[in-house]
Amino acid sequence: MPAAPAASAASTISAATAARLRAWWWHRQGLDGTLQGHAPAEVLERSGWARSVGGAGPYLALHARAGTRRADADAAVVRLAIHELPSARGCTYVLPAADFALGLAVGRDFAGADLRSAMKLGVTEEEVSRLCDAVLAALGGPPLEPDAIRDATGGLWRALGEEGRKKGLTTTLPLALGRLQARGDIRRVPVNGRLDQQRYAYVRWTPNPLAADAGSTADAYTALARRFFRWVGPATPKEFQWFSGLGARAVAQAMAPLGLVPADGAADRLLLPEDAEAFRRFEPPAAPQYALVGSLDAIAAARRDLPSLLDDDDRARPVLADAAERPLGNLSDLPSHAILDRGRLVGLWEYDPDARAIAWTAWVPTTPALRAAVEATEAFVRDDLGDARSFSLDSPKSRRPRIEALRKATA
Repeated sequence: MPAAPAASAASTISAATAARLRAWWWHRQGLDGTLQGHAPAEVLERSGWARSVGGAGPYLALHARAGTRRADADAAVVRLAIHELPSARGCTYVLPAADFALGLAVGRDFAGADLRSAMKLGVTEEEVSRLCDAVLAALGGPPLEPDAIRDATGGLWRALGEEGRKKGLTTTLPLALGRLQARGDIRRVPVNGRLDQQRYAYVRWTPNPLAADAGSTADAYTALARRFFRWVGPATPKEFQWFSGLGARAVAQAMAPLGLVPADGAADRLLLPEDAEAFRRFEPPAAPQYALVGSLDAIAAARRDLPSLLDDDDRARPVLADAAERPLGNLSDLPSHAILDRGRLVGLWEYDPDARAIAWTAWVPTTPALRAAVEATEAFVRDDLGDARSFSLDSPKSRRPRIEALRKATA
């Protein structure tokens, strides 16, 4: 897997072009209000797949763009209008139904990492294949949780002992479940119907989304590149390399059929030719437009170039990241959830479930519009979600230093 794109150095484009880029990403991501009221699948088709790691990110992405309530997002999952799948880089994202086959296709080359680790512990390809067959036979009815699958598959799974535990593999069952998911034979279902937790049951996927997929792997990556540059272009090849997990040669091959062109005023960034004229004519909105998004929102995480969302004057701003203060412009990833104005990062926030309130700071004047955006997100998290974890291991205790740092910055 490629390393993250290097954090941007001092800007090599004009301030006006930088602002236009940010506002264009904002617009293409639907954060400008153009996706209000749209269905979850439509939002993800336009703005990009929502990174899911057991946190609130998918819910925050849908709410920021379309005002989607949690119940509506969960209902879309039940209808299979959207679903969480292993996809780009082998990582899990919430995808729209139109992209289920593509997501599986670009994720399958990354699905064997755990098996390669397990083979060093004596696990064989043959035993995993037999276990896969047994799991499929067990999943002929309602979804089953892992304990029920273990019972149904008898002695075909085995524990991997202390050495396996060190590698994050306690038994061979996850190897079979991971392979079957990557092949589209089974899918996992959140036990309580929510996307912000990681307790799952499993069910047969009929029909398999890949059954009618006759395209090559190369075709799949070109399709992924087209979506990527539509979602977050103008972007660089290195940013697409990060998102896709491909090597440099494979990235060039995937991008070649698209005919990408340099962006007006930012020649190192490329966009689809059908977007070139629209970007050239695009003017950022004059009035502020605020939105609160998650730390893994596509506007930041898909390109993984946080400095591109900053004004030059904000790059040296100290923030708490990984238990230490660091300049904001030196980071690739958001250190907390984000407050954006027309694509520019203007503040950070965390949810404090003890206070049932958002702790936040902004380095722009606190206007009624900004306060209204904070209050609307606070109400959504409080009433619909209960918390806003960045990822599954994020907890009120672990984020307490970030909450206190935000409050101190505001004081």
